[in-house]
This record gives sequence, structure tokens and C-alpha cells, in this order.
Amino acid sequence: MRRLIKGLYKIMGKVIAVVNQKGGVGKTTTAVNLATCLAAAKKKVLLIDLDSQGSMTTCMGINRGILTRCVYDFLFGSASFDDTIVKPVFADIDLIPATMDLAGFDLRALEFEEREFLLDKAIRNYTSQYDYVILDCPPTLGLITLNALYAANSVLIPVLCQFLAVDGLTQLLNTIRIIQKNKKLNNKELAIEGVLLTMLDKRLKKSWEIISEIKEYFGEKVFKTFITLNVAAQVAPSYGKPVVIYDPKSASAKLYKELTKELIRNNEREN
Repeated sequence: MRRLIKGLYKIMGKVIAVVNQKGGVGKTTTAVNLATCLAAAKKKVLLIDLDSQGSMTTCMGINRGILTRCVYDFLFGSASFDDTIVKPVFADIDLIPATMDLAGFDLRALEFEEREFLLDKAIRNYTSQYDYVILDCPPTLGLITLNALYAANSVLIPVLCQFLAVDGLTQLLNTIRIIQKNKKLNNKELAIEGVLLTMLDKRLKKSWEIISEIKEYFGEKVFKTFITLNVAAQVAPSYGKPVVIYDPKSASAKLYKELTKELIRNNEREN
């Protein structure tokens, strides 16, 4: 039975929500670079932008101004899955983009009784086509983020190497615990994929103290790979590219490649 369950899990593909209700922690940067590196590793990847600002869509070189369909249309059935998919020019990735239309999600979702499960219902018939589905979430714990958590198998949490970083995670962790309990009732799980420390300034003693604090709190769930401060990562989005494409020799690009290898190894061990 255990082998059968693992086999089914592998067939379904893994849905990872990149979540932190705090903005500016590197969620989108992590999502686009992780997806691009997974694709380079010959993994089949679906990337879904769930932020109405559409930053991830822009970072993947997609002009939001010419889009006629987005994730909002897909979620509410006015566009099919295939018709919503767009392709970045630099990576073999399927991408469901976001536009400002998504800002109306909460109001429209009120029409539905099971409004927290709209994303899960929309993608469940398509996840088997992919090895990984990456959900880039907005910097809130609103209804769209709840949809992502209910649709996900695991949560990747980017955390700044700054003072009180752990304290700011309390609300998110409480939300995850509630959803974990709810999902167990339906024989589903929501695991912590890992905590990713971002924007590390190696020169500051305080940064290392924060790392120790977060490791003490999360233990083995902290990724061994840390993302350091790097100019290339800050500049890359303005060119509509992940840093691993914009400057593949930069420190950030190398670190995101290492992160991807670590994530793949972790999942291979689980399977």
C-alpha cells in the first residue's frame, strides 16, 4: 500500500506554494528562479502567478498589457487551462499569468460556497502533467493565499535575514496549522517544503545570529542553501528575466541552482 501511495503521489506532481505574508522577502524571485532551474533540470514545470500585481508574470518576460486571459479567467471558468497558458521565451515552462483582474478575486469568490478550494478544483486535473507546480502568492494571508495553501502539497517560506524575522511568521504558521488539520480530514497533507533564508549579508554578525535563531525554531526544515544579497538579482526583473538567465554566473544564480538541486534531492528521498 505504501508503494502504491508513493507511486500515486509521484504521478500527480507536487504543488509548492511560495508563501510569506510579508512583502519584499524574495517570494517572486524565488518562484521564478526555482521554476527556471527545475526546467533546466528537465523537470516539467507549471508556474502560476497568484498576485494581482503580476510581478512574476513580468519577471518571466511576459507583457501583461497584451494578455487577453489570465489566472482569474481560468479560476472562474471563462478560459480553459490550455488557453490560459503562456510560454516564456527562455525556458520550457508553462505559465499561467496574472493581471489586475485578479484584484477582483475575493469579491467574485463570495458567490461560491467552497471559495477556499477554487484553485484546487481548477488545477487538480492538470497536475499529473507536471513534476512541479509552483504557486507564487501575494504578500497577504487573504483568500487567494488560502486557495494556494489548500491546493498545495507543501509550503516554501522565504524569510529575510533580518531582526524579528521569526516573530513575523507567527500568523502564517498558525494559518498553516489550521489548514493542515483541515486537510487531514480529507486524507491530504500540507507539509513545510522548507524555510529559505534570503538577502543574507554575510558581513553582519546579526545576520548569522538570526540564522541561528531560525534554525533553532525550524530545525531541519531550513534549507542548507542561503540566498545572499546580490545586485544581479535586484536588476534582473527590470529585464524581464530570472537572475539565472540574466546573469548565470552571478552569486545569486549559483545559489538558486544549488537550492534547486537541494529541493530535488529532498523530494527524491521522500519518494
